[in-house]
Formats: sequence, structure tokens, C-alpha cells
Amino acid sequence: MRRHWGGLVDRSARWFLDPGDDLPLRRVISSTHGEDGLVSSHQHSVVVDRPVRTVYDQWTQFEKYPDFMENVEMVRQLDDTKTHWKVRVGGVEREYDATITQQRPDEIIAWHSLAGPEHGGMVTFDPLEPERTRVTLRLDFEPEGFTESVGDAVGVVSSNVENSLERFKEFIEDRGSSTGSWRGTVDGGVVADGGTAPGGTSSTPWSDGPSMTSEPREPGGMEL
Repeated sequence: MRRHWGGLVDRSARWFLDPGDDLPLRRVISSTHGEDGLVSSHQHSVVVDRPVRTVYDQWTQFEKYPDFMENVEMVRQLDDTKTHWKVRVGGVEREYDATITQQRPDEIIAWHSLAGPEHGGMVTFDPLEPERTRVTLRLDFEPEGFTESVGDAVGVVSSNVENSLERFKEFIEDRGSSTGSWRGTVDGGVVADGGTAPGGTSSTPWSDGPSMTSEPREPGGMEL
């Protein structure tokens, strides 16, 4: 099945950004009809008072997403590019595997589901000043069933995206530093650069500790 994301991953990372826009928060909501049906897109931006490297490094820690992403209940990192998600969309719980399709340090992270109803996300990072970064998050999903369609129509999902960015802003500004980092590069779903940490050791995409809302992890670095 060919996936349709309305250009989410195929175009330039900044195709939906206004370079002159320095507003604290802005919103774009759209719905597009792809080959597989309706794909609903929700996009927001927020300005974070932290350097772009700190902000980006925190977003590489997928297992920490439940700490600030409102509709995400659990994310488990399977390997450098594969993750397992449990989310709630419009009151309906979904669980699926996703793959990271693009990742470039301090620029972009993009992912989409591997099977079932389509889910995708992309977050981009724009340094405005040495201590200020604009973060733009876009989530795409395929509504499934009456409950999700109604929830989407009244802006529930869009509100979740907006609130998630505001919670991330508070999370990283209060903390001051990231919980971990992975400086590798992913191109077309393939790791092109594993991201070598200072001292010659390989960095890891896994966080340095379990999310406050996720299950404990085994010593091997992955959640159960």
C-alpha cells in the first residue's frame, strides 16, 4: 500500500514554514485526500528559550514523548529507526509500529506508521537566536470511525498538538538540558550516520531513564 502524507516527508523540511514568522505560536489545520483516503493534518509552532541543540536532542528521546505529548501514552524504542506507539486519537486508543524516515541533527525528525490506519509526524527546528529555537510539530493521521471524525472536527486533535508543544516548551525550559541525545542521521528510513559521541563511543537514540508515564525498562535499554 502506497502511503500519502501530503508531502510530509518528500518535500523540504521547511516547506510549510514562513521564515519571517516569529510568533510564539501559530497553527495550521488541513485535511487532504490521499490514495488511501482522508489524512488529517495538524500543525503548530512554538518558540522555546533554549539553544537548538538542546531542543533537538530532547526530541530524539522518543521514550520521553509521553511526558509532554498529550495524546501519546507510550513509546518504546525498538532500534535506531523503529518505535512502538500507543496513542489515543479522538477518544480511540491505537497501538502501532512506526519508522523514522528522516532525521538530521538540529533540523528535522520525521516518522510514519508501518501498518494499519496512517499516522505520521514531523518536527523541525529553526534557530532564531543562540538561546531561542522555533519548533514546528506536524502530526498527520487517518481518522477511523465516527468518534475520531467528530473529535477531529471539533479541534480535539489540533488542541492536543498545541498543548503538547506548550508542555514541551515548559519541560525543556524548566529542565535546562536534554535527558539524552542521538546525533545520528537517517535518510529514507536508513541510518546514514550512526552519530558518534565525544570520545569515540556511539551515541544511542534511547533516553537516559524511563519516562514518568512509561513503564520501567530492562537494563538493556528498552522498555518491556
